[in-house]
Amino acid sequence: MAIQKRAQQTAELSADQEADAQRIYEKLRALMDAELLAMARLMAGQPDHELLGRGEFELRDKLNEVGAKVLETAVNERAKKRVLQS
Repeated sequence: MAIQKRAQQTAELSADQEADAQRIYEKLRALMDAELLAMARLMAGQPDHELLGRGEFELRDKLNEVGAKVLETAVNERAKKRVLQS
């Protein structure tokens, strides 16, 4: 239910917000591909007995790093937009 609500919220962006979202997406796309491959390799390299232990926590750490990169990119894009509008 929460995922569906979040999906609906993204559909309600203004044209300007959607343009911002597309710029952020383009910046993140290549980075995310590399991160996804790294996470897939991390999971593939874990022995079965560590997949839901050490491997899980390493994956969570990577996901936190990715989330930080998404936030950093969004903040930087907004800052650039403000500079250009000035």
